[in-house]
Amino acid sequence: MKFVSTIAGFILFVLFFGFALKNTQEVDLHFFLNYELRGPLVLMLLAFFIAGAALGILALTPTVFRQRRQTSQHKNTIQALQSAAGTGAAQPQPDAVNPAL
Repeated sequence: MKFVSTIAGFILFVLFFGFALKNTQEVDLHFFLNYELRGPLVLMLLAFFIAGAALGILALTPTVFRQRRQTSQHKNTIQALQSAAGTGAAQPQPDAVNPAL
């Protein structure tokens, strides 16, 4: 399986590298207040991809922290229930098997 993933990774690298070599022309990005940014198309695409990934991670951060907090609360509840069950009444024993039958 590791061999297959290595081959797939190599193929993707070659495809993306070829894409980068084919898209080296200069592009202009026009922002507000007459701000303009020039650079190769592939670098602009890479920069916006990285910015989008970073914004996606930032958008998920509150959800991740909420889930971690809930997991911690659930673990504490489970431990409290287990300790209460261990110190409470005696555990029910299974019925004894009658050897005379």
